[in-house]
Amino acid sequence: MFKQTVLTRSLLLAFGGSMALLGSASWAQETQRVEITGSAIKRIDAETAVPVSVIKMETLKAQGVTSIEQIMSSISAVQMTQSSSQQVGSGTGGAAFADVRGIGASKTLVLLNGRRVANNAIDGSAVDLNMIPFAALERVEVLRDGASSLYGTDAIGGVINFITRKDHSGGSITLGVDRPQGKGGNADTANVGFGFGDLSKNGFNVFGFIDVARTQPIAGNERPFNSRFPGGLSPTPFPANYYQDGSATGNPAAPNCNNPSYLVQSGDGTSCFISTSQFVDYTAKTERTSGMLRGSLALGGDHTLSLEWFGTQNKSTTRIAPVPYGTLWMNRTNADGSLNPYYPGNGTVANNITLDPNYTVANMNPRTGVVLRPGFIVVKWRALAGGQRTNISTNDQQRLLASLDGTFANWDYQVGLSYNENKIKEDVVGYSDGNAIAKAMADGLINPFGAQSAAGAAAIQAALLGGNLQNHKGKVTSVDGKASRELGDWLGSGRKVALAVGAEARHEDFLSASNPPVAEKLVASTGVDPTAVSAGKRNVTALFAELNIPVLKTLDLTLAGRYDNYSDFGSTTNPKIGLRFQPTKELLIRGSASTGFRAPSLYELNASQSYTNTGTVSDPVNCPNGKTAISGKSTALNCNVQFQRLTGGNTELKPEKSKNMTLGLVFEPTSNISVGADLWWVRLEDTIAALSETTVLGDVATFGKYIKRNSSGDLSIDGFSCPGSTCGYLDLRQQNLGGTNTNGVDLSANFKVGMGASGTLNMGLNSTYVAKYEYQDYAKGPWNQNVSVYVGTAPIFRWQHTATARWTMGNVVLGGAAHYKSGYLDQDPSNTVSAYATLDLYMNWKPMKGLDLTVGVNNVTNREPPYSNQGEVFQANYDPRFADPTGRKYYARASYSF
Repeated sequence: MFKQTVLTRSLLLAFGGSMALLGSASWAQETQRVEITGSAIKRIDAETAVPVSVIKMETLKAQGVTSIEQIMSSISAVQMTQSSSQQVGSGTGGAAFADVRGIGASKTLVLLNGRRVANNAIDGSAVDLNMIPFAALERVEVLRDGASSLYGTDAIGGVINFITRKDHSGGSITLGVDRPQGKGGNADTANVGFGFGDLSKNGFNVFGFIDVARTQPIAGNERPFNSRFPGGLSPTPFPANYYQDGSATGNPAAPNCNNPSYLVQSGDGTSCFISTSQFVDYTAKTERTSGMLRGSLALGGDHTLSLEWFGTQNKSTTRIAPVPYGTLWMNRTNADGSLNPYYPGNGTVANNITLDPNYTVANMNPRTGVVLRPGFIVVKWRALAGGQRTNISTNDQQRLLASLDGTFANWDYQVGLSYNENKIKEDVVGYSDGNAIAKAMADGLINPFGAQSAAGAAAIQAALLGGNLQNHKGKVTSVDGKASRELGDWLGSGRKVALAVGAEARHEDFLSASNPPVAEKLVASTGVDPTAVSAGKRNVTALFAELNIPVLKTLDLTLAGRYDNYSDFGSTTNPKIGLRFQPTKELLIRGSASTGFRAPSLYELNASQSYTNTGTVSDPVNCPNGKTAISGKSTALNCNVQFQRLTGGNTELKPEKSKNMTLGLVFEPTSNISVGADLWWVRLEDTIAALSETTVLGDVATFGKYIKRNSSGDLSIDGFSCPGSTCGYLDLRQQNLGGTNTNGVDLSANFKVGMGASGTLNMGLNSTYVAKYEYQDYAKGPWNQNVSVYVGTAPIFRWQHTATARWTMGNVVLGGAAHYKSGYLDQDPSNTVSAYATLDLYMNWKPMKGLDLTVGVNNVTNREPPYSNQGEVFQANYDPRFADPTGRKYYARASYSF
């Protein structure tokens, strides 16, 4: 337990630094039997033995929330998300993922109306939140506890259940605009809904909606904090760096490295870096269209047949810096014996390093069509003349569901048959044919140091390529059924025992493939293996049961268990036990203990072996100080470069396993006050992941076996070297690593007060404190401490708070919401990332029946993202996974129902 002074101080900090979105489920108990996420038993009492937060969409929309991604960033139990901005330079398909407890998005199960949807097709790790039909949502239920005993795989960290309206009558239209104070980021939304029929009166209901959202990008030069330091440094600039044996590198702009193209001094006095962050979008351009159609028919005898379809298309466009070429060749003389006019020292550029006019290298294997002559140099050049590289991901998701539910022989039952599909098409623009560029450079057509001649410009334009690069498709077909009923008062407690049983069968199918005609020409600039094909299939069957036993009038015992069988790795059984003790009307004590598992995804098992680029790093053996190579090795080939890494699946992977515990209380002294605290523990084994390049290169003694050097003892910096006998690479394929151990406490407080003629005030607080988060890079290895420090790929926040204040008076509502994340030691240990707190304000007015108007301001103080020097994602100066670059933003919504 925490000392009272710490808890009190933390609560005051939470109220002062942030305001929450989540309310206590005990405030809005249903009078009919309902099913709450985390239990298969329909019941009247909404407070179960496990902690569930209920988020009402009506409140969120008033606060200016327009996407699921924004909802996740406001939940204190969600440690981190993959945001859609991470598509920039990463090829994620514009996906956004949730990550409860910070143990990985793949271990948070996302449901739509209690059933699975297809995971993101690129890697099969988790559901893309952007694919959920936002406009149809009624509420979101967040189970902050492991639930493999009920839902099976992926539910180790928790479950997020998005629940749509079940019926709707009449029509509605909503229009919205978002306008940031700074440049870029404008957004417009519109949705139309309709419905007719009444199940109880007419015996049927049909409703549907169409929702459209368009957002403009925020470019890398459209926010002032991009100049806090020169981010995204690359040794492949324009004007180009060049060398022969790699011991010294030259650049005609050195040593001043003036800034016509964002150059920065490299430190050696003879070459330059380029700051690429000015070219990299902060946020993507997105075009999201979604629709849903649902029809329900009352069959009589308390049975309802429903057919439901939803579909979403999210088109995401991102831009990054122009194509870099880390290994090109420039000859001193042309084929006819004349001097190359662009060669350093020939009168057109300054020659700031000594070059050997007779320089040759035995066994040099340049690209096809390139002829090397004595005196050639190696050029590291960025093709600014070709423009920015643009990636366009078109992500399509759909689900077709037929379900039947009702009551039969005192059993509440549900059965369903569903087809789920996710397709992603990745197109590129502004990339180049590496072979064509290499030949044009060697033949003296391209000037890597200055303006292009007509012939050089034509060669660059002719080499530009675009088209379809990769395609991915994931399908899940499933049939499921469950039923629950009361059995009788077994122990004389005055309440009845309840039982739920269920079964599920599903077929998963996954295919991801490069498009060879395009990919083989772009391998040098995209890192995508043109031969890559990943495919896998499997069948899953499961049985589960849940039994709720009222032991005493004040004490319930819940027992649950699930058996899953996978055709590709075997079976697993996971039990759970829960206790719910309510000694008084005002106090509830609850707890649970369970085991969990996550099956390896089809991608993790079957992904093809592919070579791609690392980030900018140094070889710890050949360049131990990160600046100058050791004797006999080339600085240009070993220091601050991008090496090759091998990625891919592993059919020998074992499932991840977990042990989960919670213990909490909810105290409600009056109907208007509620406070709660839930302690939680999660322990993982056999974590599936790929080691990061920084981890491997940062500890050669431990991870040297993953550094695969070529016969010269080097790592390759050129995609054309791999695979092959000259390929040196980092082996970063999927594997079962060590364990993860985390624990902490979720805190909540809610207060409601009536003020007579002045209306009603509601205030709420939700906080999460992480006491411990540690993980291992390999089985039985040392524990890496991750709380408040960037270790591996991300930090874990010690404190996260969200809270709200909402004043209602007649048809007017004034509200505020604020969010807080504590600071941490950065990936660059010389920097501490400061805490991040933002405040939102809004007003809602209903001037007449059916008309609803909302105006508001997000990030009222125009808080900039805290400075971070991290290299995990492309954006520089901050971490886009945890902070929003938009700044102050004004929004307005108008909705009319009829």
